[in-house]
Formats: sequence, structure tokens, C-alpha cells
Amino acid sequence: MATIRAFLEDHFRHFNARETLAAARAYEAHITAGGRMLVSLAGAMSTAKLGTLLARLIRGGQVHAISCTGANLEEDLFNLLAYNDYKIIEDWRALSAADEVALYEDGFNRVTDTAIPETVMRHLERRLIERWRLACEQGERKFESEFLQDLFRNGAMEEHYQIGAENSWLLAAWEMGIPVYHPGWEDSTTGNMFAAAVYRGAVPHHQCIKSGTEQMEHLLRWYQDASGYAAAKAASGDAPARIDHPSIGFFQIGGGIAGDFAICAVPTMIQDLGMEDLPFWGYFCQISDAATSYGGYSGAVPNEKITWGKLDVDTPKYMIQSDATIVAPLIFGYLLHE
Repeated sequence: MATIRAFLEDHFRHFNARETLAAARAYEAHITAGGRMLVSLAGAMSTAKLGTLLARLIRGGQVHAISCTGANLEEDLFNLLAYNDYKIIEDWRALSAADEVALYEDGFNRVTDTAIPETVMRHLERRLIERWRLACEQGERKFESEFLQDLFRNGAMEEHYQIGAENSWLLAAWEMGIPVYHPGWEDSTTGNMFAAAVYRGAVPHHQCIKSGTEQMEHLLRWYQDASGYAAAKAASGDAPARIDHPSIGFFQIGGGIAGDFAICAVPTMIQDLGMEDLPFWGYFCQISDAATSYGGYSGAVPNEKITWGKLDVDTPKYMIQSDATIVAPLIFGYLLHE
């Protein structure tokens, strides 16, 4: 039987196709050598249902941390809870303004060809407000991903699932105990709900949600632990830490804050904390349809990141300028030996 892996090996020979195959091979080599991988998710990858394959990669030990937008964080759960209530709009390019108004009045929020029902958002909102309020009363402070995990802990939400739990990358991340960072969470539906809840007094104050800089500090510590730097530094004292493995790789889907937040962890440690012997990111791949432009981050070529102290000159680097909803499943299928 033909496989995705064999198809890529046989036919992906040049241009973006060759780059895709090279990136997949290097990802596999990185993991085989004992490396770790952080995956960043921008765009609407959860709504695109990329989570089905990503969950399998996470459970297979090929993803070790996630950095995502707030939208990807929540939309993975929206999909889990309301899959049967979504609307797929095949001829979405032909929608008129009046058609969009009709969707809005029917309680749907459109993401390209997919309309998400407002009902699932309000379902989560009610539960989150209760949890946030309790946290404020008890003096708890957590990341929003941790508050969401509280709602789904011990199968408390399983009766509402409309698809199998195996399709959720967020459930897989919680199951495997990998960190999930969500910079700029306020730019999301649940982030907006939180701000509104504090504004109207339904939640007493903002302090129950840990800040973005607290997420960055957590990421700095995770990187040092996952790379072995923390242990090596403790053993070497004042001498430079000798780090061989594991190397930490960076697989970026899209651009924006999900990617730039996480990749900045390395220059923060080297330049701001003086950890000059800290290893750079050991693998880099980005899938983006953005073109190189004047000052744009999403389409910037990987070598630009060398000047910011994110990548080394010898870091394997891949830039695939294509549709992530096509390319990422192919790479994931390759890694899963499909």
C-alpha cells in the first residue's frame, strides 16, 4: 500500500516540495538523536482540525511543548464540544455582506469555510466565570490553559464531547504533561470574556490570570531543564556548561505572536540573563504563506533570526512558503509513518 511517507520520498523533489521533505527528515533526525521539539500554532489551525494529527504526535513523544494563540487554545475545545453544530460553507468566497449578516444573526462566527456556533462559546464562558471567580476568592493564580484543564479534569466534560477525545491536541498535551503557552491570550474569545466579566463585576479582578511575562519566565525554565542546561550548569558551577543533548527544536506553523514569543526565549537567556553558553534552538522550520516584506515577521527568512540571537549559523533551517493546512498534515503523516 502506498503511504504518505513513500509519496513524499518519491515525488517531493523541488521547490517547496523538496523543502517540505527535507524539513520532515530533519525533524525526525532531531527527535531520533534525543532532541525535543516545541511547536507553535498561529492562524486557525485548531479550527482547521490539525489537532487530530498533532494529538498523535504529542502522544507519540514527538512534541514536547506548544506555543499557540488564545484562539487555537480555545478552538480546539470548541471543536471537541460542538463538532456537530459547526457549519461548513463550501462556497465561502461567494458570500455577500448580507450572507455574513445572516450568519451573525444565526449565532455563527466564520473562519474562512467554517462557522463556529456562538452556543459553545457561551457554554464554556459560564463554566469559566465560575472557575475564575472561585480563583479570585481563594487567591489562586494560574495560566488560562490551567483553568481550562480544571474544567476538563477527571472527565468532567466528557458527556458533552461530540467527537473522540483522541482528536484534541490540548487533551493530548495535558495527558502527556507538556507545557502549553498562549501569549496574547486577551486577543481571543475567552480572553475577551474574561475582560468583560471583570468589567461588569462577575469576576472580582484580573489577578487570577498569570501574565504573559510569567509565561515567558516559565518557558525560560522549561528550556533550561529540557535541554539539560540547568543540570549541567549546576554541575559546572561558574565554568561554562557543557551541553551535548538534548537539543531543542522549533517547528513554527504560521507567524505572529505564537512563534515570536516562544523563539525569543533563547535571546532572552543569552542576552538578558548572560547565559552565553546556552545552546541556540537546534532545529527550525516555518510553514507560512507570508512573503518576505519590509519589517514583517511572519515572512522573514530564517537567517534574519541569527542577528537576533535566536538561531545559530549551523542550525538546520527550513522555510516552506505554502498553506499550512496542506503542508503540516503531510509532515505529520511522514513522522507518523502513515
